[in-house]
Amino acid sequence: MCAGTTTIRPARPDDAPVLAALAGELGYPTTANEVAARLEDPDLEVLVAEAGGEVVAWVDIADRTTLYGGRNAEIQGLVITAARGRSGVALALVEAAEAWARARGIDAIRVRSRSDREGARAFYLGLGFDIVKSQTVFEKRL
Repeated sequence: MCAGTTTIRPARPDDAPVLAALAGELGYPTTANEVAARLEDPDLEVLVAEAGGEVVAWVDIADRTTLYGGRNAEIQGLVITAARGRSGVALALVEAAEAWARARGIDAIRVRSRSDREGARAFYLGLGFDIVKSQTVFEKRL
């Protein structure tokens, strides 16, 4: 899939270093080895935006089923280099995620975003996403 001069494609293991660096830009530091291992998860789809031979953004999507809400796709992360902001790359990745979900017969896509990410909030609302819930996320390290 192409978005202008940007190509959207599935992530490859050799993309792991740049995917890890971009995750760090979002505030989620990780290593290339950890990313490479996660790319092997069959329940996770990672798409990248490539421009000029370089990966400039990624989105990861999962097929989710919950007892209370049924089946949906969830955008778990979307990261774009600061230099590519407002270039249409994020939109192209969301559209690719939606196409991925439709191809699997999924009729809803969700995304969670930290409440302090006002730009992300405006972006998703502008794409027709609705706010359906506010919540607090709890975590216990095991």
